[in-house]
Amino acid sequence: MKYLLWILGLFAAAVALTTAAHNSAFVLLVYPPYRIELSLTLFIVLLLLAFVFGYGLVRLINTVVQLPTHVKKFRQEGAQAKNRELLDEELGAFFEGRYAAAEKAAVRAMESGDTSALHPIIAARSAHELREYKKRDAYLSAAEGKTIGDSTMRLMTASKFMLDQRDPSGALTALQELRDSGVKGHLGMMSLELKAHQQAGNWDEVLKVLDKLEKRASIDATLAAQFRQQAWLEKIHQQQDLAGLILCLKNIPADFKRRSKIAATAARALMQHGGCPLAQQLLSDSLNAQWDSELVALYGDCQTGDVVAEIEQAEKWLNQHKQDAGLLLTLGKLCLHQKLWGKARNYLDASTSIAPSHAAYTALGQLAERLGKSDEAFKYYQRAMELVKP
Repeated sequence: MKYLLWILGLFAAAVALTTAAHNSAFVLLVYPPYRIELSLTLFIVLLLLAFVFGYGLVRLINTVVQLPTHVKKFRQEGAQAKNRELLDEELGAFFEGRYAAAEKAAVRAMESGDTSALHPIIAARSAHELREYKKRDAYLSAAEGKTIGDSTMRLMTASKFMLDQRDPSGALTALQELRDSGVKGHLGMMSLELKAHQQAGNWDEVLKVLDKLEKRASIDATLAAQFRQQAWLEKIHQQQDLAGLILCLKNIPADFKRRSKIAATAARALMQHGGCPLAQQLLSDSLNAQWDSELVALYGDCQTGDVVAEIEQAEKWLNQHKQDAGLLLTLGKLCLHQKLWGKARNYLDASTSIAPSHAAYTALGQLAERLGKSDEAFKYYQRAMELVKP
């Protein structure tokens, strides 16, 4: 089909040429005193040639005029290709842990004239990993004065460096500068802020940042619970009097307050500040919600004026936890305090038979002393010392 069209086209051209050759029409050009007479066919051919020549001349002039621009563009594309190669090289080396190679590639990229802040940032991160802090700071300074995005990278990187060197104050200052520049709701920034407040001991701020991260589902729930527990434990330790401690405990969510570690820490703090009734209630609530053998042992150390009621509560628990050594030790201590020597002896012996402990043998020694059995008390104290961890 293709060849048939070519043949038809040639026949058509031949017919047109033959028709034009036998055409008697002519064109007369008069420019006094000159007079030129041309056949119509020749005039059309010359006109076409003039158009082709003019078009070619215009294209040539345009190419010559645009040549410097094309050369510049060619050089820029070459430089960009080289910079991309260097960026791939430095990123690959950095994530492979070859920090020295990554730093060298970043330096070559900067020396080539690439103004991106990514290269000094990578060089700074690499120098930081190599513990070359002077070079790191110099690279970081080279990233200043860039666009907002580059400024974000620089300040985020500076914050991470300061946190790695345990300088939370400097990290918070850098993060505040980042916030002042208009960057808000940045998840990476909030993660760094959380770590900075943890290092600085700003536990109220830690709780606030955790709330923000949890609302955006940007932190694992288990990890958030661990951080929240740590914050509340530290806040409990910071309280200097009973009033402050009570206020702190009121702010702790009920589910966290019943956790064994928080309940134990809070109970010890309450007993230290003279709040044994509150400590006892806190321990009871926690044990009723979730049984803990170590926590129930602490219940025996928190003795209020109504020890009989404490014994009754502990014996109720014993119906459900008959083989709990900690609970038996608690009952032994309470009965010892109430001078119920026989019951105290039975509970303490039962506790040591299940799980011998320093506290149980010490209580048995105290019981023997009160009964005037010095030799027996000495033997119990010896057993207690043998169980003390070196």
